[in-house]
Amino acid sequence: MGVQISPRAQFGRFMPSIWYNAFMNETRPQLYFLLFLIVLSVFLAFSILRPFLVVLVLAVIFATVLNPIYARLLVRVRGRAGIASLLTILVLAVFVVTPLVILSIQILQEAQGLYLTLSADTGRDLVANILNKISTSLGAYIPGLDSFSADLDLYVKQTLSFLLSHLGGIFSSLASFVASSILFLISLYYLLRDGQRLRDAVVSISPLSDSDDNIVIDKLALAVNSVIRGRLLIALIQGVLCALGFLVLGVPNPFLWGSLATVSAVIPGIGTALVLVPAVLYLFAVGDSAQGLGLLIWGLVVVGLVDNLLGPKLLGAGIKLHPLIILLSVLGGLAYFGPVGFLLGPLCMSLLFALLDIYFSQVKARE
Repeated sequence: MGVQISPRAQFGRFMPSIWYNAFMNETRPQLYFLLFLIVLSVFLAFSILRPFLVVLVLAVIFATVLNPIYARLLVRVRGRAGIASLLTILVLAVFVVTPLVILSIQILQEAQGLYLTLSADTGRDLVANILNKISTSLGAYIPGLDSFSADLDLYVKQTLSFLLSHLGGIFSSLASFVASSILFLISLYYLLRDGQRLRDAVVSISPLSDSDDNIVIDKLALAVNSVIRGRLLIALIQGVLCALGFLVLGVPNPFLWGSLATVSAVIPGIGTALVLVPAVLYLFAVGDSAQGLGLLIWGLVVVGLVDNLLGPKLLGAGIKLHPLIILLSVLGGLAYFGPVGFLLGPLCMSLLFALLDIYFSQVKARE
């Protein structure tokens, strides 16, 4: 006969004793009432915090990325956590926020100029004429494209009308952005200062074993660093190089299109080609063939090699997800979470695979 294992011992492999005691005494009316109150409180708390969840998640992400800087500053200020947190936020403000604000102002000015240009019929006709020239030029190489150019003007006007009807809302959200930024900085301060205590609290109340909790947290931290320091940093470098190429070679609104190139660079398999190819076609269409050829070479040689040269060094031992899964998680994250979805999408997929690894390791351990 094999060794008999008590139900408590079997249950204790996956649940701490406090959870076991609660579930084994679930017949008591007090427990039902307590569970009802807990569920109701969780629902109310979620409803209260729901408008701020994106800001809080971003604060957690940046606290994870900035933690090495915080740890070094904590040593310099002799363990004063509040001062170290403030200095870390100051570093973020000087080296990240200030350049982004200056760049955002420039992008906003270019976007407003483009908005006013496209609002006029002459601007729409100009875009339609450029696209007609591109389709006519490529018609000699792609059979059947000339017939498509007859309706291109209608397609362009309909597309621009849709975009312009939704572009105005971007300029009316400044107050909300300022409020969210203040909440982000406050949350970041406390997450840096009390991050370790919050982690210990999560580990202590989680029904998983402490080792499994630490595995999940470490994998999420690795995913955050991989996305921010790896893909996002590479995307920023590629976007800056694209904007520089646009500026030198005469593409209108170079900073605006450079920012779009940064966003497209996050998408695996597509990258900056989503913005570079139309820019090259535009230069050829307006008769600047030398500039178009130069931008094509710039995109292939300089911008294209950034990912190959810096990618392995910056990504390091980051998240090991298939490129197709990363692509789908980025696109799905953008559709579900909005602009921050390119961060949250891959992180959610990383969390899923981390939990699946723990589950299958538990199954194998029981066999």
